[in-house]
Amino acid sequence: MRKTSLVLLGAVIGASAVSLGTHTKMFQGGSAVAAAADVYRDLNLFGDVFEKVRNDYVEKPDDKKMVEAAVSGMLTSLDPHSSYMDPKSFADMQVQTRGAFGGLGIEVMQEDGLVKVVAPIDDTPAAKAGVLSGDLISAIDGENVQGMTLNQAVDKMRGDVNTTVKLTLLRGPKKDKVDVTLKRAIIQIKSVRSHVETSDIGYIRITQFTEQTYDGLKDAMLKIQQDIPEDKFKGYIIDLRNNPGGLLDQSVAVVNAFISHGEIVSTRGRNADETQRYNARPIDLSKSKPVVVLINGGSASASEIVAGALQDHKRATLIGTRSFGKGSVQTIIPLGQNNGALRLTTARYYTPSGRSIQAKGIEPDIQVIEDVPDDLKGKDDTKGEASLKGHLKNGDDEKTGSQAYVPADAARDKALHAAMDLLHGVKNADATPAKAEAPVVIPPVGSATPGAKGAPAMDAHPVPDPTVKEPAPKIEKP
Repeated sequence: MRKTSLVLLGAVIGASAVSLGTHTKMFQGGSAVAAAADVYRDLNLFGDVFEKVRNDYVEKPDDKKMVEAAVSGMLTSLDPHSSYMDPKSFADMQVQTRGAFGGLGIEVMQEDGLVKVVAPIDDTPAAKAGVLSGDLISAIDGENVQGMTLNQAVDKMRGDVNTTVKLTLLRGPKKDKVDVTLKRAIIQIKSVRSHVETSDIGYIRITQFTEQTYDGLKDAMLKIQQDIPEDKFKGYIIDLRNNPGGLLDQSVAVVNAFISHGEIVSTRGRNADETQRYNARPIDLSKSKPVVVLINGGSASASEIVAGALQDHKRATLIGTRSFGKGSVQTIIPLGQNNGALRLTTARYYTPSGRSIQAKGIEPDIQVIEDVPDDLKGKDDTKGEASLKGHLKNGDDEKTGSQAYVPADAARDKALHAAMDLLHGVKNADATPAKAEAPVVIPPVGSATPGAKGAPAMDAHPVPDPTVKEPAPKIEKP
């Protein structure tokens, strides 16, 4: 029995990279000099305000906290996914992406002064207690979270294993109050789960992209190939529904498990010479078996990289509803000397055909709408990237979110059954073909991405630090 997964994402985990170098730009000309002078005048203003607050505030402020707050404000003003991580947050994030940590098992972010549940992690205290994506945490052990920073709220939810914590949740449009008591546990994140469906189909569920994901996928595929005779093996179902994303290099590796050549994804920064292209290597593990990918409104970023690449290569049929639409890459930049790190949006990513899914999402080839229970109606759609304040714009045809409900009972899972019917060659009444679009043209390997210069192949690209995961705007996992 699978846990009901209902994601109402304000923002989601995405694809990350690491910058270890320093970039220096030389300013030349009178206008550049004047611009630099304006910047230094603004910095003088900051210094003046800092000193005024430091000397005249009613109570003695903490200098370090004031500086961190100023840096945090600067980053969060850019877009929903850029933020500052203090040393503790940075260390916690590195631990979390390794796939094991202590706590309740929920991904959270801050919204309007409250703590919002991005998603409960499968088989954790939060998931077992019925915490839902989109729930707002208003109090922890009876203490109001308004006025707390996200880090303070997360620290209150963490604690010794087997101790309890009471969360007060506000649920749904009417903000119905729900109290839940959870027992803290060691959270072991297993990002890949698999089993055989109907004796001839390999079902693989990827919950997020951690540094363990590709190895988990590889093991799952090998086991499925051992369990299903070659002559009866109909294909794979890859379930990416409500997968909020994770590590960029892991999403690339997952795609490479199903294709042996061609581009997987490209990233483009502010300047054309910053474009990077990731190409497949000849390590296709799928043995060319058919593939169906399940997506919905909770599938974001790294999930969209996988879905978009397999769709562009016509390697998989996508079934479900439109994905979230987070098409940006955040670089984790350590600041050194125990100063934490920046999570900075540095590029947009593009599918092999050159599509940007930022604020648009990936449209499935076949749309399937799930039947939502009456008590969850109105809570089953995500708002999508396009609804986030300050999101990166992408033309005039931005798309809002879509349904993100996955039935707990597999027997009621219409998208899953549509995928199995497709692999069995059976027509499914719930499957609606998506609107026809222009043919996809994928640039040949080695060619430049349209509008980009000097795009190196995957081999030439620095591999992202596998210990770094970039949640958005500020996502923690207590």
